[in-house]
Amino acid sequence: QVQLVESGGGLVQAGESLRLSCAASGNIFSFNPMGWYRQAPGKQRELVATSSLGRTGNYADSMKGRVTISRDYAKKTVYLQMNSAKPEDTAVYYCYYRSDLVTYWGQGTQVTVSA
Repeated sequence: QVQLVESGGGLVQAGESLRLSCAASGNIFSFNPMGWYRQAPGKQRELVATSSLGRTGNYADSMKGRVTISRDYAKKTVYLQMNSAKPEDTAVYYCYYRSDLVTYWGQGTQVTVSA
């Protein structure tokens, strides 16, 4: 069983930076993708960034240049560094891990960016 625990969300002002972390437990394989989605109020969940061994850095077009995903395979942890935050980045950010059969989700962490 895989469990994902996010941390690092909160309230920031526009233009500031923050870093989200997601620590996994259970059987995590480096070749399987792990990363972040987000869901803003009234909107569908959308991909932010994903990482797998040899294929790190698949970013949503709306966030290219402002976010960096990194993954510590030994610690089973994935990070999302967000710079120059915008009010439209306000959302619940969900960590995910996709095995061969199942996609696992974290509980989500709220990010609020004030203007």
